[in-house]
Amino acid sequence: MRNGPLADVTVVALEQAVSAPMCTRTLGDFGARVIKVENPEGGDFARHYDDVVRGLAAHFVWVNRGKESVALDLKSDAGRAVLHRLLDRADVLVSNLAPGTTARLQLSPADLEIRHPDLIAVEIDGYGPGGPLSHKRAYDLLVQAEAGACAVTGHPGMPAKPGPPVADVCSGLYAALTVLALLHGRGRGQLTPSAAVSMFDTMTELMGYPLTYTRHSGVQQQPLGMSSPAVAPYGAHRTADGHTVVLGTTNDREWRRLAGELLARPDLADDERFRTNAGRVEHRAVLDTEISAWCARHELADIQARADAAGIGNARYNTQTDVLVHPQLAARDRWRTVGTPVGPVLALLPPPVVTGYEPSMGAVPALGEHTDAVLGELGFSDDEIKALREQGAVG
Repeated sequence: MRNGPLADVTVVALEQAVSAPMCTRTLGDFGARVIKVENPEGGDFARHYDDVVRGLAAHFVWVNRGKESVALDLKSDAGRAVLHRLLDRADVLVSNLAPGTTARLQLSPADLEIRHPDLIAVEIDGYGPGGPLSHKRAYDLLVQAEAGACAVTGHPGMPAKPGPPVADVCSGLYAALTVLALLHGRGRGQLTPSAAVSMFDTMTELMGYPLTYTRHSGVQQQPLGMSSPAVAPYGAHRTADGHTVVLGTTNDREWRRLAGELLARPDLADDERFRTNAGRVEHRAVLDTEISAWCARHELADIQARADAAGIGNARYNTQTDVLVHPQLAARDRWRTVGTPVGPVLALLPPPVVTGYEPSMGAVPALGEHTDAVLGELGFSDDEIKALREQGAVG
């Protein structure tokens, strides 16, 4: 028995890689039933990115827990017929197939409006329809580069892709938000529309600050590694015991506390060059030199204790290995055991903490694991399922 605020919602997913799987996993985290339709020959290609999770791929394990896998050959008439019977009972269809694929499968918004008028359909695409790039395949790095995100990441002359796949993840989260909005509207008697979320539109939205700055200043801000072009001081510094501390200020009061209370340098606090954030940004190199010199004389724990006492934002630079044993995650009991075809693995709870509800954290499915059970629900007999499998329509 499913529980959660979306327990009465069934989502069918024609998905691959990260963006749509993140969308549907998020809906599943709130209780929705997610039926993932995969090609019988290999399934979601993210299943094969690597094999580090005891033979499973890390990306796939991350974004596919709690789903049911149904293997259908959608190139066959019989496979598409099964899909339509599934959609007859579904509330939502989420997809992120290659450009033009849903149209070729006769799953365009116009097709769905005729055949499944009550179905909410949300498609994640690369660049949105009607533009010169609309036909192109879109992967996280490609979209980040096209949207300018790599130009504001890294160091001058050394652009970098932000480490997490932010184009994929944020597009998936925007798509999940869109599904929730359309479900809410349907509950109020509004027409059930289709919607699309473009990865390029998502990334240009995330680039809102640098794009706005450049439009109105004519200046292309340069990347600053572990810092920010918007505020100063704000950055990373080595400590006396070999760690890296990150210190940040966001307003003039915090800056005066950092200079006067943390560094014991009231002369810096009173220096006219550093009175405003604009001045501190202009003279960032001077401030970074002073702060780095001070941090180099103190150990990490001492710096953080002093910064906390002064009300200065601070953090420790951590690696992935550090985060796996992070005391904040342990103290708040954020890890759960999730089933997989190769046994249990640990996974983090989703970010929302809802009073009185904990996500089920269901298992990661094997390819086609739920095909027979789901087709049985749709009214197919064992003999019919066997015939479909002999035809290659199901896996």
